[in-house]
Amino acid sequence: MGTESKEANNGRKKRVWPILLIIVIGISGGAGGYYYNYVRPYVSTDNAFIEASIVKVSPQVNGQVLRVHVEDNQLVQAGELLVEIDPKPYETALEGARAALHVAESRKRGEEVGVELTEATTAAGLEQAEAQVTAAKAAVDQAHAAVAAAETEAKRSEIDASRFEQLNESAVSQQRTDIANTTARVAAARLIEARKMVVAAEAKVAASLGDLAVARTGPQQVAVSHSRVDQAAASIEQAQAAVNAAELNLSYTKVFAPVTGHITKKSVRVGETVQAGQALMAVVPEEIWVVANFKETQLHYVRVGQPVEIRVDAYPGTMLKGHVDSIQAGSGARFSLLPPENATGNYVKVIQRVPVKIMLDEPPPADLAIAPGMSVVPKVRIQ
Repeated sequence: MGTESKEANNGRKKRVWPILLIIVIGISGGAGGYYYNYVRPYVSTDNAFIEASIVKVSPQVNGQVLRVHVEDNQLVQAGELLVEIDPKPYETALEGARAALHVAESRKRGEEVGVELTEATTAAGLEQAEAQVTAAKAAVDQAHAAVAAAETEAKRSEIDASRFEQLNESAVSQQRTDIANTTARVAAARLIEARKMVVAAEAKVAASLGDLAVARTGPQQVAVSHSRVDQAAASIEQAQAAVNAAELNLSYTKVFAPVTGHITKKSVRVGETVQAGQALMAVVPEEIWVVANFKETQLHYVRVGQPVEIRVDAYPGTMLKGHVDSIQAGSGARFSLLPPENATGNYVKVIQRVPVKIMLDEPPPADLAIAPGMSVVPKVRIQ
C-alpha cells in the first residue's frame, strides 16, 4: 500500500507541475501584456490639480454699496451687473466738471472776439497814426514858413520905423511915425507867435511819432491775444479731460462681471463702504485646465501635443480627454517663495517636479462640479 500511495502522489505531482507552469506563464504573459499596453506607453502622476484663471472683482471707486445682485456660486455672464455703488458724489463731481468746461468755452469765445477787435483796431490805428505823423510834419513845415515870413515882415517893419524916426518932423508926420512903430511891434509879436507855433508843431510831431510807435506794436498785441486764445483752448481740453474722468468715475459705480463664470468668495454686503481695489468677490471662469507636477525623470518622452487621459478623484468613473499644452521652463521649487540654494551647506539630491499644463479637448460634462483645486490623475501617452 505504501508503494502504491507514493507512486500515486508522484503521478499527481507530475500532472500538477505542467499546470502550474502554464498558470505562471499565463500570469507573466498577462502582466507583460498589461505592462506593454497599459503601463509602458504612459507616464502618470497623482500630483495634479484642476486650475483656472480666477478673476477677482474689485471696485475702481470708493463709496457705499447700494445693491448686490448676485449670490455665492451663481453663474453669471460677462457684462452682467454685480454691484451698485452710490453714484450721487460722482454725479455732483460730473456736474461741476461740466460747469467748468462751459466757463472755459465762454472764455475762449471772448478771447477770440478780443483777437478780432485787436486786429481791426491795430490796422486802423496804424493808418491813423501814420496820417497824424504826416499832418504834424506838414504843420511844422508851415510853422517854419510862417516864422520866415514873420521874420521878414519884422525886419522890414523895424527898418521902416527906424527910418521914420531919423526923418525930420517936417518930412514925415508924427502919425506916420507912430503907425510905423506900431507895425514893427505887431510884426515882432507875430514873429514870436510863429516861433511858438513851430515849437507846438514839433511837439505834436513827437507825440504823433509816439502814437505811431505804439500802433506799430499792434502785431505783438495780436500775438498776445492769440496766445490767450491758445491758453483758453488748453483750458477747454483740461476741462474736457476732467469731464471725461468724472464720467468714467460715475460709470465705475456699477461693477460688472469681467468674464462668464461662477461667483465665489462673495464678501460684499449692502450698506458697507468699499474702497477702490477692495476684493468684493471672485469669478471662476468655465474654462479649466490641469497642472500636473511630473518628476523630472518622467519628462524624457513627454512632448507638446501628446494625448492625455484624466481621471478626477471626485468622480472615479469619469475620464476626461486632453493634450499636453506646454511644459514650464523651470521646476516648481525654482519658482517657490524661498527657492533652494544648493550652493550652500550639505547637498542632498532630490528629484524635482516640473509643472506640465494639460488642456482639455472639450469641456467637462455640465452635471459635474469640477472646479479649481480638485485632484486628478493624468496619464500622458508617450508611445
